[in-house]
Amino acid sequence: MSDNQATLNDGDKTISMPIKGGTIGPDVIDIRKLYAETGKFTYDPGFTSTASCDSALTYIDGDEGVLLHRGYPIGQLAEHSSFMEVSYLLLNGELPSADELAQFSRTITRHTMVHEQLSVFYRGFRRDAHPMAIMCGVVGALSAFYHDSTDISDPEQRKISAHRLIAKMPTIAAMAYKYSVGQPFVYPRNDLSYTGNFLRMTFAVPAEEYEVNPIVERALDRIFILHADHEQNASTSTVRLAGSSGANPFACIAAGIACLWGPAHGGANEAALNMLKEIGTPDRIPHYIARAKDKNDPFRLMGFGHRVYKNYDPRATVMQQTVREVFASLKVTDPLFETALQLEEIALNDPYFIDKKLFPNVDFYSGIILSAIGFPTAMFTALFALARTVGWVAQWNEMISDPGQKIGRPRQLYTGPAQRDYVPVDKR
Repeated sequence: MSDNQATLNDGDKTISMPIKGGTIGPDVIDIRKLYAETGKFTYDPGFTSTASCDSALTYIDGDEGVLLHRGYPIGQLAEHSSFMEVSYLLLNGELPSADELAQFSRTITRHTMVHEQLSVFYRGFRRDAHPMAIMCGVVGALSAFYHDSTDISDPEQRKISAHRLIAKMPTIAAMAYKYSVGQPFVYPRNDLSYTGNFLRMTFAVPAEEYEVNPIVERALDRIFILHADHEQNASTSTVRLAGSSGANPFACIAAGIACLWGPAHGGANEAALNMLKEIGTPDRIPHYIARAKDKNDPFRLMGFGHRVYKNYDPRATVMQQTVREVFASLKVTDPLFETALQLEEIALNDPYFIDKKLFPNVDFYSGIILSAIGFPTAMFTALFALARTVGWVAQWNEMISDPGQKIGRPRQLYTGPAQRDYVPVDKR
């Protein structure tokens, strides 16, 4: 038997299965023929030990705290790159030249407007509707306006739809915010950056000239970079699963938004901020630290630790300094932010948190930064969706481009009744 085979003993039968290796990371056992040869499935709730695809976009090593986009460490990208450059990288596989980046940015800028009739959709929602509810509906409706980019078999149409989604998501998100506060929509401006344009569309009002704060713009751009893609998480897997059926790209991204809305996925930064509000002031931190250490107390420190990263979240390292830059620029004096900084210091030095590797993660920092900028907590997940759109469309396009891709069809371990005969109602 060669070294690239694994064997499974099924009674008196031995099954041989290929072992496949990637560029880096653990090898995988190819079990695609398992059912045909044994009549048995594997059982893996949550798919925590199952590779659903092969991908060249993003690599994560949770034990070592590594996150790579197309091979580039996330820390280097967040420190030196821009969201537009990272978007190009995820979509095309390589960093762009200066000319390629300029052309890509121009293309995205030219697609930032949304169809004027789309603004009517917003009036169908209550003013207090959650921004994610609005985004699910509006993004899904884009396919009714852009029929020229829904043929998924055409690479050029896939490219156009990807550009449209990346370009229009800030406009859609900003309009959701404006609608919730009863302010008029602000149209995009072609002379601003991707992130600066979004800030203006969100916070500008007709009566005043809005100037983009470069510190805030850079901080938000970093947040977008840090959330651009994160391998085969729940929402990305949802986009891929929807796409495997042949659904149009706008429907697939709407499905991803719906999945991201779940508090166990995209709502973590909102939960972290709510926890800080519950703590209130720095003098109350010791009480909540004691509660967090008490196994019988349901209180948990939100924004600390991570399901994937068993070491320090590499995205959080970039955010540590960004928090302080934003606070200094905006002259933040809210006790909430002082509480956040002191809680961070305690967690980074307390042996209990160090031993359990409960380090601050990206959600802890992004929540307090977004709040300092002026975003309400209801917008946090919408901003996550805005940033993650580029990862979703890159993953979707990679899947569609794979000639071996099949429609997703997970199996199950059935535990219901065995076959039984129907009994007429008068005899039950």
